[in-house]
Amino acid sequence: MTHNLLDGKRGIIFGALNSKSLAWAVAKQCVAEGAKLVLTNTPIALRLGQIQQLAQETHSAIITADATNTDDLQHLFIEAQNILDGKIDFVLHAVAMSQNIRRGKAYQEADYNYMQQTLDISALSFHKLLQTAYQLDALNEYASVVALTYIAAQRAFQGYNDMADAKALLESIARNFGMIYGRQKRVRINTVSQSPTPTTAGTSIGNGVDRFFEISDHTSPLGNANQQDCANFCVILFSDYTRKVTMQNLYHDGGFSTTGIQLP
Repeated sequence: MTHNLLDGKRGIIFGALNSKSLAWAVAKQCVAEGAKLVLTNTPIALRLGQIQQLAQETHSAIITADATNTDDLQHLFIEAQNILDGKIDFVLHAVAMSQNIRRGKAYQEADYNYMQQTLDISALSFHKLLQTAYQLDALNEYASVVALTYIAAQRAFQGYNDMADAKALLESIARNFGMIYGRQKRVRINTVSQSPTPTTAGTSIGNGVDRFFEISDHTSPLGNANQQDCANFCVILFSDYTRKVTMQNLYHDGGFSTTGIQLP
């Protein structure tokens, strides 16, 4: 008799755009492991992406929400509980965007209006998500919230630009909110520092970032963790097997984060 890791669990997945998205793979794996989902993204992402296809494949509802808008988030959490018939057991935050990167502005020449947008979309949206869920008491005891990040939050990577600042803030929010949410509601909050993965967002960075994939894959003793690897790891973090893991930045990168020099 098989046992699915997420049997009976209810989840919300932020950020699935198309089949290249990490959130897309996570959503599919969660459903394969027995979960029921609500998918969410911005109105423009719904128009430009393929989330309707994912909803059909996973038998999931879609609720449009701007993750930077607290009114949208409140509506999302209320409606998700109605649709899924209960409180939420897990949430994936896979939301990030930098206009400075998109417009080719170097870090030392950053447009500060764009930088504010980067921080709001890529990091403060995580705080807003958590605050909204906390105020609504929308998460079950031992619910698991995971946000995707990258090692550029700790180390300088040429071309990663203000996204590195946003990821550092994102990880700080996970720690600080994790302490509060853990003590008061037993909710777990972690970040997953994933290998560079050729998602739509990842491949659009430019500035030599395409070499990140090759260099990281060569440096990592186990090679890069791919999209499906990320999905499997997130399922473990959403499951009851990690009920005591919280406030952690978990490197899921084939060993890249702890490798020094590796000879060819």
